[in-house]
Amino acid sequence: MSIASNLETIRKEIQQLSQGREVTLLAVSKTKPVSAIENAIAAGQRAFGENYVQEGVEKIHYFSEKYSGLPLQWHFIGPLQSNKTRLVAENFHWCQTVDRLKIAQRLNDQRSPHAQPLNVLIQVNISDEESKSGIAPTEIMPLAQAIMAMPQLALRGLMAIPAPAKTQAAQEIPLAQMQKLFIELQQAFPQAAIDTLSMGMSDDMATAIACGSTMVRIGTAIFGTR
Repeated sequence: MSIASNLETIRKEIQQLSQGREVTLLAVSKTKPVSAIENAIAAGQRAFGENYVQEGVEKIHYFSEKYSGLPLQWHFIGPLQSNKTRLVAENFHWCQTVDRLKIAQRLNDQRSPHAQPLNVLIQVNISDEESKSGIAPTEIMPLAQAIMAMPQLALRGLMAIPAPAKTQAAQEIPLAQMQKLFIELQQAFPQAAIDTLSMGMSDDMATAIACGSTMVRIGTAIFGTR
């Protein structure tokens, strides 16, 4: 199967699952060569997710020169160390993995005032895994309040990577929790454009969409295994 046909299959599946609700497909292009991304662009894909800062920046520069007229959108979706925030602030359109005040403050301070505010999501460690980044649900509101006061950041919502689960019923538990937290965030800040709940990958996309996801992050089902 080609990347183009994979994308077509996933888009149809998203359309069926979302029942008319808008769900953004983010193509996770980490570790993929530019040729694979070019195939996805040729098939109409415009939003890409990168886990590694330096690799992502190199791709952003490459494609901004090669496709200067295309509105490509680059999301940083990996764990972010404070010594890499400047590269994210200066190059990406979104950072989905904000999980502490220090990171948010650095991104805000390092984002050019002449650029559009950096879209950010608060990453929630919904399955309480020691190996994963993200904050506890109880810490969302204080961090959100702080981000709302930062002029170079635009808080757009929440992101999560739940622990793998073998059944749909087990998948639903953390994903439904995330939906509840997302609605609470929207209600707490009605003046903000909080419109993005980023959850769902190749293995749990259907359940995530059923639980209100507005953005799914798909890598393997588009590009194949690494």
